[in-house]
Order: sequence, then C-alpha cells, then structure tokens
Amino acid sequence: MPSTPSTPSTPSTPSTPSTPSTSGAHPTTRSLLRDVTVADLDLSGVREHEPVLSLTPAPGGPPLRAGGPVYALVRLRGRPVATVLTTVPAAADPAHALATAFRAQYTAHEPPTSLSGGTPPRTTVVVATRERADRLGRALDSLLAQDHPDFRVVVVDNAPRTPATRDLIATHYAHSVTYLHEPVPGLATAHNRGVAATDSPVVAFTDDDVVADPRWLSALTAPFAADPRTGCVTGLILPARLTTPAQVLLESHGGFAKGFAPRLYDPAAPPADQPLFPFTAGSFGSGANMAFRTSALRAIGGFDPATGTGTPARGGDDLYAFVRILTAGHRLRYTPDALVWHHHRETWQDLRNQAYGYGAGLTAYLTAVLCRHPALLPALLARLPRGLAHARAITAHRETRAAGVPGAHGTQRHPWPRTLSRLERRGMLYGPVGYARARWGSR
Repeated sequence: MPSTPSTPSTPSTPSTPSTPSTSGAHPTTRSLLRDVTVADLDLSGVREHEPVLSLTPAPGGPPLRAGGPVYALVRLRGRPVATVLTTVPAAADPAHALATAFRAQYTAHEPPTSLSGGTPPRTTVVVATRERADRLGRALDSLLAQDHPDFRVVVVDNAPRTPATRDLIATHYAHSVTYLHEPVPGLATAHNRGVAATDSPVVAFTDDDVVADPRWLSALTAPFAADPRTGCVTGLILPARLTTPAQVLLESHGGFAKGFAPRLYDPAAPPADQPLFPFTAGSFGSGANMAFRTSALRAIGGFDPATGTGTPARGGDDLYAFVRILTAGHRLRYTPDALVWHHHRETWQDLRNQAYGYGAGLTAYLTAVLCRHPALLPALLARLPRGLAHARAITAHRETRAAGVPGAHGTQRHPWPRTLSRLERRGMLYGPVGYARARWGSR
C-alpha cells in the first residue's frame, strides 16, 4: 500500500518521537541530483506558430537562468496541462526551448475537459501555522489576491511559543485576515478550530509554505456549485523551487502532484485501477490543497484530532477526512486547475523525517478509520490482498528505476534510496502506536 505525501503545516512538537537516524542517500545519487530552475510557461496553443504568452519564474522561486535544466509548468491559455523538463543552452531563448520540448511530447490538441463549473460558493480559507511567520506572509499575500468573488481568510496559530504570528497579522493583515489561537498542538485540531469558526458553505485548506495561483480558490470551489454530491475537492501542487538534492528527489517521485487530468471519485462507481478504494487516500490529494462542503465535513466529525503533524501520529489527518467523506457517500473531485506552488523542505534530514512521517501517517489514518468506524473493517480486509500486491509492484518499480532528473510527475527517474524506503516502512509499523499515544494523550 503506497503512501503519498501529505503536506505538513506545523512542525513536530516535543511529544513527537524523533525520526531514526540514517546515513542518507548514496553519494552517487546525491551527485546526480542537480539544481533545477522552475518556471511557469503559458502558450496560446500547441502548434509551432502559436505564440508564447508568458514565461516567468515559479512564484517564490529563483530567477530563470539558461545553461542548465529547467522544469516548467506548461499552461494552454492559462490552464495547467503538463510539466516539461529540458536543458536550455546558455545562448538559447528559454521560452522557445521549453515550448519546443513541450510540443514534442504533448499529443492532445486541447486540455482535458474541466470538472469544475458554476459560480464559486462563499468560502472560508483556513491556514494552520506554527512559528513560521516569515513564510506565512508570502502565502497570505497570494491568498488575498484570489479572483474568487466571496471569501475570507482565517489563520489558526497552533500552540505558538512566540507572538510572531499574532504580531504579523495585527501589523500587516488586521483588516483582511481573521486570527485564531489554538493552544492544543496538532494540525487536525488546528483545522477543526478553523472549521468551528466557519460560517460559509465551503471551507478550504492550504499551508503556510505555499503560494496560491490567482485562480486557485475559484477552481477549487466551483465544483461544489456544479454537483451537490461533491463533498471534497483537491487540486494540483507543484514545486516552487528545486534547488537542493532533497527537493529534486522528492519531486522526481511525484512530489505532491496527482497529474493533469481531472478525476471524479464516486463511492457508487469505484475506480478499477485502485484495488483498495476508498482506502487509497494518498491518491486523492494532499492537505495543502483541499476544500470540503462544510456541512459534509461537520457531519463526519471533522478531522480526527489524534492524527496530523504535531501529534505522535505524525500525519494522516487529510487522508482520514478523504476516506470518511467517501465512505459517507459523497463524491471527491480532483482538479488540476486549482494550483498551488509548494516550497518543499530543503535538507536530507527533512526528507528522512518526511519519509518516516508518511509511513506513520498512512497507518495512523487507517487505524483511526477502523477505531472510529469498525464497520469498515470487512471492506478493508476484502480489498487487502490485491492492494498489497499492487503496493509491492509499485515499490519495486520505484527502487529499481535508473537515475535521471524529474520530468513528468511520477516518472521516478531517480532511484529512491533504500534508506528512505526502510524509514517509511518503520514509520508504517509505528503509525498505530503513534495514533494510540495521541488518543491517550488527548484524554
């Protein structure tokens, strides 16, 4: 059962167990992970004579530079359709080089039909944060620039040690952002605090280390107006920078993105390519880019406070909510039109911590689902044999791929270090223990 990154918003608290130490990636692997420039390319069409509309650095990323690898999001008239990687010669025009590389690999004439539609409903955006005021300001500036017709932004300051976040809001965002203090540590608890303060039909969540595309919120929330059965919508997450080996390696294995094809997950019509559905929560999206129909989220009890970053469980809060929405009969939609740029963690130790946390969060969320809803156990057991076989095949493929650089999401052209795989498996063994510790501590 493969796990998929679930972006943390708050750092671990002292009560969280430390990640086991490892020796990191093999030196050869490190040397192959080159600094990659990230860009945003908008084209008027796929044919050679159709002009480039714009080429800019990824928001919050370093300036564009020729003479090395460039990894670009490609849009067609504003809509994200693909990523492309190419080496731009020092004397070349980067826009022309990227457009040529894209047109050589792209076969469709038009982007896939969007699943969104209708006027975006009134929405509350919740950002949980802890001691990262320097990053939070960048995220808030992008949120306040959204083209959504009716929304407000709520910042939940989770178990702060200093007044830095409160002071930032009071000084720069007092009239545009609502500040809430949540003394109990844990991402799920912080999110539930935001939900409690929500008076809108839709509540969206993102993290303090993202920059939201100006159309992000409209694209993320419009599906709720188009389909009353929609209970959750997730969106596309791309890297804002790929300047360290850890960032490049994470993105080479898919990062947080789920591709460029819109997708509908309906419990009445389970997808044939996911034998563990609906327990394959990592494939649905990530916590840095998700929205819920407020009434549906409240009906399932919100997020499990014993899951999430900042608790002994280490993660899984978003995965729990996705599964509960689906098992309650609601649809979940993924739309790549709803884009945020994520600032990946930079160091190898960060990546080791993430690998362990992903494994722990995966089994913690499954433990939470079964503890709180034991009637789902027969459905999980019935799917488990096929799901485990599927997971083993994916893991073997991931660990034996040849080295390279990130291209299309999930191509996995860098070998995933076995130390990280072992950490992830150790995290999976720990997850149920971490969840039990978090449940006991909350009492």
